[in-house]
Amino acid sequence: MSIGPGVYAPTGVFVCFEGGEGSGKSTQSRLLREWLEAEGYAVVLTFEPGDTEVGRQLRRIVLSPETGELSDRTEALLYAADKAEHVDTVVQPALDRGEVVLTDRYVDSTLAYQGAGRSLAVAEVEQVARWATHDLRPHLTVVLDLAPEHGLGRFEERDRIEGESVEFHERVRAAFLAMAAADPEHYLVLDARLPVEEIAAEIRAELTPLLERAVRGVSQP
Repeated sequence: MSIGPGVYAPTGVFVCFEGGEGSGKSTQSRLLREWLEAEGYAVVLTFEPGDTEVGRQLRRIVLSPETGELSDRTEALLYAADKAEHVDTVVQPALDRGEVVLTDRYVDSTLAYQGAGRSLAVAEVEQVARWATHDLRPHLTVVLDLAPEHGLGRFEERDRIEGESVEFHERVRAAFLAMAAADPEHYLVLDARLPVEEIAAEIRAELTPLLERAVRGVSQP
């Protein structure tokens, strides 16, 4: 699932958290930010979709149950638009400053959800997503793996994506694992059922060798 070698920022460290619904991405990204800041690194914690002004509007459209049915291609393009704005205004500027960027979801989510989940041609979805993000790749992608029946059970109310069938979410899970298996140098797959602190420790150990490219200091807005 890759159209080329991609671009890895020469400064800063770009870390992405991926996985299915309810897998603990937000918890682990927050814990990692706390540890990094305690170690003196400048950190930007962000997420997709929705962590820009434009993104908030796009998030409302793609996730609100009130939106109803969307063309699969429309949905994929809306997510790509969010990514384009996110990279240009949040991610790349922070990397240029030498900071550590932690994002909850990135391109792999589009490939898994809109590609495999929606059964669109993954190569076509990837071409759009890579173009939108200037083909910028994370130095490390952490995949928190969890069976859909476990993750979806954590939600009392579900948005448009969470409300899809278990079969949809099984395709998503399989796509994440396939991407990780194809590029083990840049992925860390962890069982999301493990204790929170055990997962956090494994992530810190994997990330530590990459931190030489990051600066220490206070994050800028």
